[in-house]
Amino acid sequence: MIENLILKNGLLADGTGASAERGDVWLSGERIVAVGAFSAPSDARAIDCSGLVVAPGFIDAHSHSDLQVLEGRPEKVRQGVTSEVVGNCGFSPYPHGGDPGPLREFANGIFCGSGDWGWQSARQYLEAAAASPWAHVLSLAGHGSLRIAVAGNRQGALEERELQAMEGLLDDALAAGAAGFSTGLMYAPGSSAPFEELERLCRVVARRGKVYATHMRSYLRDLVPAVEEQLELARRTGCRLQISHLQAAGAVNWDRQQPALDRIEQARRDGVDVAFDCYPYVAGSTVLTQFLPQRTLEGGIEAMLARLRDPAARQGIAREIEAGFSWRWSDILIASVASSRNRELVGKNLAAIAEQRRIAPLDAVFDLLLEEDGQVNVVSFNQSEENLRQTLTHPLSLIISDGFYVRGRPHPRLHGTFPLLLGVFCRERRWLGLEEAIRKITLAPAERFRMTGRGRLAPGCLADITVFDPAEVNSPATYEEPELPPVGIRHVIRGGRPLELE
Repeated sequence: MIENLILKNGLLADGTGASAERGDVWLSGERIVAVGAFSAPSDARAIDCSGLVVAPGFIDAHSHSDLQVLEGRPEKVRQGVTSEVVGNCGFSPYPHGGDPGPLREFANGIFCGSGDWGWQSARQYLEAAAASPWAHVLSLAGHGSLRIAVAGNRQGALEERELQAMEGLLDDALAAGAAGFSTGLMYAPGSSAPFEELERLCRVVARRGKVYATHMRSYLRDLVPAVEEQLELARRTGCRLQISHLQAAGAVNWDRQQPALDRIEQARRDGVDVAFDCYPYVAGSTVLTQFLPQRTLEGGIEAMLARLRDPAARQGIAREIEAGFSWRWSDILIASVASSRNRELVGKNLAAIAEQRRIAPLDAVFDLLLEEDGQVNVVSFNQSEENLRQTLTHPLSLIISDGFYVRGRPHPRLHGTFPLLLGVFCRERRWLGLEEAIRKITLAPAERFRMTGRGRLAPGCLADITVFDPAEVNSPATYEEPELPPVGIRHVIRGGRPLELE
């Protein structure tokens, strides 16, 4: 029997950015029937939303919960998230070429993977994801995963047959329902891909009318050239370009953000379909191997560890890092390690670890990677408050979590992104109006990724809805205590079904 549910007396923020208005919402089964004022059926069950905001379910347009969305983990639904876009930064849990081992080695650091995972095709993964109890899942086919499938950990230009194989695998994934294609051009082996390889793959994306999302080659001193490369790909191929987590990382690079935005805005005026996303934190998170020259990972983790054991190779790697390093060592915190041996280092910064061990910070990095077989995650403080405000409030930005799981101390964005946006950046700092913030996490990503029927409170749309207290909503999660649950999210409804938040 289809249930009729009425959300009564709420402040309705419909996702478009229009001013919120008092009214009711009538849900019948999986769809919204009416919004505003109407005569409700006598058998409808009512939920009183007086004093609360009723919004479309939040959409996390960039996350790394590829495995966890299959497990029914509650971290995102507690924030009001009802849809997630996974497969970002070149990492997707498919395809593998018959042996999932190389794919797991490549992606485990981002996926927090263990045990038996890996799908031969996008279709197989998407069928599994469709059963997710919490979220509607969209997936991007990852460039790094495609490369691993056809060429393993080998870097550099690929042979023609390998390029054709990648084009075929990507086309198959998009035909099976993948929402687009992602690159991680700071992660080996994708970091070694020449422009021509990316152009060929982006032409496949354009033919299918899907999105190309990119973790660019640099967010440091080469931020502007990295943006220009991606804009040129979009110009040549006609693909829809989504620049992932746009920022200028490291204080010495903060003044490069405005020129990067200037290039994006001009391209948009010239007709390039480009947008970007960002998260509401000055710190990011990644794997510690990200700070190495990615050529160090040629051949995989064991080959990298062998180089770090070789004194001459190690010295050359250190010189290369020092030549372009943009952080203070105290800006980089250990988020997780693989073994119990170094568990006490979680939460400490690399400057403190180096001092504790009485060695240079780079030696601390190299030694820690050796001790943990390369399996170390970090939180790094990257941005200025001024630059963060610029991206969060920019008309072309979506707001995302970029969250991923770790066995240790995750970045607080995994538990708090969307309540923090609404509490700190809307209510307290007033950087954005409430309706505009909601648009950036509902209708804007729904339109960007062509999620038909999602992201808006309107008759006929899917009944994915988040109800929150605008006076209370927030995230108490901190870098020291990142797993504290958010406050102020009162109800989350997916497909017309209220979900348990505890």
